[in-house]
Amino acid sequence: MNAKIKRVLAASLCLVFVLILANCTVTTNDQYFWGSYENLLYDMYIKPGSVPPPLQIDKLEVDISKATNKGKAIPPGVFAHLGMMYAANGDIANATRAFNKEKTLYPESQVLIDGMLERASRNVK
Repeated sequence: MNAKIKRVLAASLCLVFVLILANCTVTTNDQYFWGSYENLLYDMYIKPGSVPPPLQIDKLEVDISKATNKGKAIPPGVFAHLGMMYAANGDIANATRAFNKEKTLYPESQVLIDGMLERASRNVK
């Protein structure tokens, strides 16, 4: 009897564990719409030069539009990255707008973004 109770308890615990894991994998309601952002970062650092700034700008703008249409939040760093690409293209006005949008969405990034703004404006002169 004691062994039977242990087997039933072990089987019950296994079942509960499987159900918990299944519940974790079923929920796919992401808070952010990542689009091609992660792939752009990967390509930019692993394959330098494979994704030039104008192409990154286009892809990020499309991702931002898709996120807005789907009602999803823009992930942290997207507007900062977009600002860097605009600055790399020499478009400081759009870079500034993108950097400021990042600061608005994620106020904790203010110190970082202010530094990026400063370096971007310094490199244009």
